[in-house]
Amino acid sequence: MVELNLGDIVRLRKPHPCGSTDWKIMRTGMDFRIECLGCGHQAWITRVKLERQLKTILKRADVPEPEGKT
Repeated sequence: MVELNLGDIVRLRKPHPCGSTDWKIMRTGMDFRIECLGCGHQAWITRVKLERQLKTILKRADVPEPEGKT
């Protein structure tokens, strides 16, 4: 299972109709809400489908580590 966080920028295998393949993760969980960086369209996608379509993670979001974790 790939670790994806809120705010990560990912590249998917199939392009959006606008031509962009880059998406920003807006919500995580069993389902993800992603936003196209080309046109701003938002879509819901299941974790399984997102992991299958994922080509690469372009940029990781700055996520602070939880306190007490070493």
